Amino acid sequence: MSADSLEGTTMKTRRIGDLEVSAIGLGGMPMSIEGRPDDERSIATIHAALDAGVTFFDTADAYHVHADEVGHNESLIAGAIRSWGGDASGVLVATKGGHLRPGDGSWTVNGRPEYLKEAAKASLARLGGDAIGLYQFHRPDPDVAYEDSVGAIRDLLDEGVIRLAGISNADPAQIRQAQQILGGRLASVQNQFSPAFRSSEPELVLADELGIAFLPWSPLGGIQSAGALGDRFAPFQQVADARGVSPQVVALAWHLAKSPHVIPIPGASRPESIRDSVTAVDLDLTPEEYAALDAA
Repeated sequence: MSADSLEGTTMKTRRIGDLEVSAIGLGGMPMSIEGRPDDERSIATIHAALDAGVTFFDTADAYHVHADEVGHNESLIAGAIRSWGGDASGVLVATKGGHLRPGDGSWTVNGRPEYLKEAAKASLARLGGDAIGLYQFHRPDPDVAYEDSVGAIRDLLDEGVIRLAGISNADPAQIRQAQQILGGRLASVQNQFSPAFRSSEPELVLADELGIAFLPWSPLGGIQSAGALGDRFAPFQQVADARGVSPQVVALAWHLAKSPHVIPIPGASRPESIRDSVTAVDLDLTPEEYAALDAA
C-alpha cells in the first residue's frame, strides 16, 4: 500500500496489527480543540495528508471544545475522507474513548465498562463503516479497575464493534496486563514521546519486545515551530541544517529510526505542516546522527 505522493517521496509503511499503514500518521487534535482553524483549512489539511500517502489518522471523541460537540474531530476526519477524490479503502482511522471534556476547558476520565461500550458505538456511528479500525482506551481511570476498562475493549473486539484494540497513556505493567486481558490481541500503545519527553522509553522498548505498534503522541515536543532551538536540541538543528530539511522532519526521522514498530502521529492543522512531516520517511539518519539525537 505504498503510494507515490509528494515529488521525490514514496510513502513507506508499517504495521498495526494485521494492517499496513503509512509510517507517518496524522493526529487530528489540533483541528478540534482550543485555537482550532476553520473547517475549510482542516479539511484541506486532511486532503493534503491523503494526497501525500498518509493512510493512518488518529482522533478521539474528546477532541472538541464545547460540551455539546462530542466527537467533533471524528466527524471532521470522517467527512473529509469521504469528500476526498481518491481511493480511501486502505485508510485506517483510530479513535479513543474514556477521556471527556465537560466544556469548561478541563479534561476528565471515565473508564467504566458500560460507558466505554456506549462511547465506542457512538464513535462508530460518527466514523461510519461496519467497525472502528482501531479503538484505544484513552486514559486510565483511577476510580475503575484497569482490568475492567480493558475488559470492555476486549468485549468490543469480540463483538466486532472494533477491528483492532489499543491502549493509551499506559505504563509497562498496564501494557502487559492489557495484552493478557485481550488474549494477545493488543495492537498498539499510544503514549507521549518526543525529543523533550522521553519518560515513555520503557513503554516503547516493551512494545518493541511484544511486536506491537508504538504511537508517539505529540512527537514534535521540544522542536519549536519557528525560531532557534534551545541548546538541548542543537543536534536536531545541526542535522536539519546539514540535510536541508526542517528540525521537525529530523525529529520524525529520529522516531522512525528508534524501532520499526514506531509510527509517529504529528498533529497538524495546515496542509504545509503534514506535507513537510511525511518527507521524514526518506531521511535515513547515519549512525552518528542518530546517536547525537538520541543523546540530546
